[in-house]
Amino acid sequence: MSETASPAASKEPLTPDICVIGHGLGGLAVATAAALFGARTVLVRHDGSELPPNEGARGQALRAAAGQVRAFSGAASFGIAVDADQIDYTGVLTHLDHVAARSAMNDSDERLTALGVMVLKGEARFQNRHQISVGETVVKARRFVIATGALPTPPSIPGLADLPYLTEDSIFELAKRPDRLIVLGGTAAAIELAQAMRALGSDVTLIAPGGLLPEEDPEAVGVLRRALLGDGVTLHESRPILRAESHRQRPRLVLDGDIAIDGTHLLVASGRKPNIAALELDLAGVRTDDTGVIVDASLRTANRRIYAIGACAGGAAAKAASSHAAQHQAGLVLRNALFRQPVRFRPEQVPRTVHGRPGLASVGLSEAQARAQGAIRVLRWPYAESGLAQAERQTEGLIKLVTDRKGTILGVVIAGAQAAELIAPWVLAVQKRMNVRDMAGLIVPSQSLSEMSQRAALSFQAPLAAKPGIRRLIGFLRRFG
Repeated sequence: MSETASPAASKEPLTPDICVIGHGLGGLAVATAAALFGARTVLVRHDGSELPPNEGARGQALRAAAGQVRAFSGAASFGIAVDADQIDYTGVLTHLDHVAARSAMNDSDERLTALGVMVLKGEARFQNRHQISVGETVVKARRFVIATGALPTPPSIPGLADLPYLTEDSIFELAKRPDRLIVLGGTAAAIELAQAMRALGSDVTLIAPGGLLPEEDPEAVGVLRRALLGDGVTLHESRPILRAESHRQRPRLVLDGDIAIDGTHLLVASGRKPNIAALELDLAGVRTDDTGVIVDASLRTANRRIYAIGACAGGAAAKAASSHAAQHQAGLVLRNALFRQPVRFRPEQVPRTVHGRPGLASVGLSEAQARAQGAIRVLRWPYAESGLAQAERQTEGLIKLVTDRKGTILGVVIAGAQAAELIAPWVLAVQKRMNVRDMAGLIVPSQSLSEMSQRAALSFQAPLAAKPGIRRLIGFLRRFG
């Protein structure tokens, strides 16, 4: 199968080995890899349109632009005089478009076709347990993979539905920078966008009724909270929202205590819901709930021919809605569907990231989760002890390790510069249930932030230095020269 098809391209059912519904990163990973292995592959893209703008790439590009602004504004502390008072927001949007266009080229219909993937454009609907329809085309595949992602969902606030508001997807459609932006939500996306838009010149108020990142380590979240306040973001946490209303044709949120927050624009980034309503999954024998398509640890649904991955997957895959989780799940599905290998998705082994400034990254069990399972040790190392962090004036943050009493690494959280990069070796450590002594023996480049990881691991051995038996042994050995 090596051609792009319209919904009316064939009256006979298509019979591929794998049919992927959805074209997010996870779905694309399944489709391209399956085709490269020689499996007959169909990919269904919704709406009959070209690949929509890559909002992940746009978000990354926006954060990069904000980072450049911060670099210029902080240059004076290095003794460098830079005049960076003017921000050309139109130029920023051009940068976003450029990055998104370059990213989209890798996932274009032409590239997929060249790889051997048949692309169908339209809305997929299950007709029974074995086939779907896409317009007039019927697909009867040996295996289906649902990868339809999630849609922004607003919270239940009186009056909110009557107001125009932006989402974490539609904010990139603004032609002008918001003057006063209200960001509603305590999610990673809310924090990232609030920081970026503040750096680019907007006055930003962040309202998090449920608190900032309530499922993450409070100590690490505190680092981000201080950074938000230091950036000039007005922050309201854990305060109920009474209503949303229009004031002089602009959005206003009224908080508990009759605190009125006015803005020129409102961005709702409080969460997303699985995008599965149109699939008619009940006809396929697939069960769903509020978390999405219910899957087991092998990412299979109640219909053993159908898998679900990414943000639309619930059950054993709930709360693992990141793009890197979807790509990891794609690999598991391919191993199971193509090679019949047993697989098991372990959400605690997937890193969780917030691409703020500073960043936050974590993997494994939190301190509270680990304590509930038994005795633990908690090790910390501050960024302020890093020579490179001092030189770059990025000393806010810490690395925090959670181990059992024998040193097995149970969880890690990093809050600080380059957190998403520094978490990588710890992901492997958690996956392999490595001992902290293994990480302590790791040789890392000097004058790097990676030294902090090693030093945090080495601190596991610190109590040994105070043990009388160790001191007596050293004294005994000293007699032999």
